[in-house]
Amino acid sequence: MSQGKIFSWADVQPWPSDYPGIGMKVVDGRNMQLVWAEFQPGATYDLHSHEREQFSFMLSGRMRLTVGDEVAEIGPGDMWHAPSNVVHGGEVLGDEPVVFVDVYSPPAEEFRAEGG
Repeated sequence: MSQGKIFSWADVQPWPSDYPGIGMKVVDGRNMQLVWAEFQPGATYDLHSHEREQFSFMLSGRMRLTVGDEVAEIGPGDMWHAPSNVVHGGEVLGDEPVVFVDVYSPPAEEFRAEGG
């Protein structure tokens, strides 16, 4: 049986994002992954899909989000679910950064934290 882990979020190193205006931190488990993302004003992430399932929880800011055929303006406390292969994406609205937390299962290999 593997051991759990307790650690400080401050000790998690930023993930080297290639996406302009987007900062990320990644924590890996064997079958799931947590990604903290901060989108600066004006940032977008294009419509895309992937095999992994995704749940997301909005912490701050406002954005226009598309998930499948649904489009909504969302803010703090809102959540979304993108099942496997469902198209989703969004854009920041206003002058405040958007911060949200994603949970992926299985983990996104392209976001694997070093030492995962």
